[in-house]
Amino acid sequence: MAARTDRQPKSGDVAEMTGGNPRPKKTANGGSMTTLHINGHDHSVDVPSDTPLLWVIREHLQMTGTKFGCGAGLCGACTVHLDGEAVRSCQTAVSHAAGKKITTIEGLKGEHPLQRAWIAEQVPQCGYCQSGQIMQAASLLAKNTDPSKSEIVAHMDGNLCRCMSYVRIQRAILRAAADMRGV
Repeated sequence: MAARTDRQPKSGDVAEMTGGNPRPKKTANGGSMTTLHINGHDHSVDVPSDTPLLWVIREHLQMTGTKFGCGAGLCGACTVHLDGEAVRSCQTAVSHAAGKKITTIEGLKGEHPLQRAWIAEQVPQCGYCQSGQIMQAASLLAKNTDPSKSEIVAHMDGNLCRCMSYVRIQRAILRAAADMRGV
C-alpha cells in the first residue's frame, strides 16, 4: 500500500499532534522532503509530514521487516525504535521521527542476542509478529538485562501473537538477558 499524498492534515491528525516536521521543504508533488536516520543511514523521502513512518519504511525504503498489523497501534507488529524507545510506526508521523535515530528489525542485523535466543527457543510459528516482538523486547533489554517474568509480561503487553507463542517469547527474552549478562 502506497503512502497517501492526496490530502491535507485535518484537525486531530498525527502531524498536528506532533507539531509537524521541524524542517519541511515543500516539493513539486505537495509533500515535504524529510531526512530520516534509519539503521545508521540517512534517507531523504518526499512525503507529506503526516505520513505514518511505517509506510515510509516499507513502501518508500523497501525495508519490509517491519510489518503492518492493525494500523491502529494496538498489535505491535510495526514496532521500531525511535531514539531507543519502542514505538508503533503505524501511529508515528514521519515529522515526529525526523531528526531522531530510528532502528528497524533490519538494524539488528541478525546479531542481537534476542535473535539468537528466538531461534534457540523456536519462538516463531507463523512469524508475522516476530519483528515487532523482538523490537519491543530489545527496548526492554537495553534498559534492564535482568528482567523478572512479570517485568517481561508488563513490557510486552500490547504486542500480540496470533499463534499464542507467549511462553516461548518469555523464555527467549530470559535467555537473551542471561546471554547479555554473560551468565
